[in-house]
Amino acid sequence: MFDAYLVPIAREGRPFILAFAVATALLWLWIPGLAIPGGILTLWCVYFFRDPNRVTPTRPGLVISPADGRVVAVGPAPWPKELEMGEDVPMPVRIGVFMDVFDCHVNRNPIDGKIVKLAYVPGAFVNASLDKASEENERQIVLMESRESQPVAYVQIAGLVARRIVCKLTEGQTVMAGERMGLIRFGSRVDVYLPNGSAPFVVEGQRCVAGETVLADLASDESQRTGAVR
Repeated sequence: MFDAYLVPIAREGRPFILAFAVATALLWLWIPGLAIPGGILTLWCVYFFRDPNRVTPTRPGLVISPADGRVVAVGPAPWPKELEMGEDVPMPVRIGVFMDVFDCHVNRNPIDGKIVKLAYVPGAFVNASLDKASEENERQIVLMESRESQPVAYVQIAGLVARRIVCKLTEGQTVMAGERMGLIRFGSRVDVYLPNGSAPFVVEGQRCVAGETVLADLASDESQRTGAVR
């Protein structure tokens, strides 16, 4: 029964948690009154770097959310220019998922397939919920090829306070949907690019769970869904 609460901590977060804990201990020795906010920040840091297991739906064609967070963009957008897809490749459908500082920031692969290309782009650190963050912010671009030879790309985008993108993938690697592939520290966004004609199953404002929420089905001819606040 405790599995839902005692979840693993991402290895990349352990130095930060230790630093917060040490700082809190020093504050308790020097200025005891500041130990309380220090302790709260330490607990938040532990919460931020949580890395729970997820139950991933598995079937050819399913595109799974690579990030926890809120959908902030759904619609056509050009492929990232760094991928050099060429003019003959139709414009894809982009789904943007924004992670705030309370979301789990461990990212996961959206499909089963092969890593075709990786491209790191240095950049700015504007608010990741803004559309311009997809082109202006520091980002890590991943191009995949599905088992059905369809191109799918996703981009880890640094945010307003994010200063570190971790990507553990290598070109040529074969991966599965829902597998952990990295994280972004302290607020960020992940954009997913689907082949032209794909109908997203999510709508703007919807919450996604990394490794569990189905963003789209590349094998489906279902029309794009709409949403309503209720």
